[in-house]
Amino acid sequence: MTKKEAEPAIRRLCHDWAQETGFSVSSGEMPSFLAFKEWLNSKGYGHYLRFKSLCGPDADAERWFDDELGQNWRN
Repeated sequence: MTKKEAEPAIRRLCHDWAQETGFSVSSGEMPSFLAFKEWLNSKGYGHYLRFKSLCGPDADAERWFDDELGQNWRN
């Protein structure tokens, strides 16, 4: 898995996770990247977090997660 292959999948899966868990940006709650990561693994999508990255795949995936769920202000 390359970073370029993983990014669009993780970005799409962020929305699947939000829909399945009932997370809503408008609710004011903060999404949990750790909960998302656990969800990825439980659904068999953990392989999307296995790619080479200078800052590490979790850091990249968390940035994409924050981008998709409107949480960039936390960074």
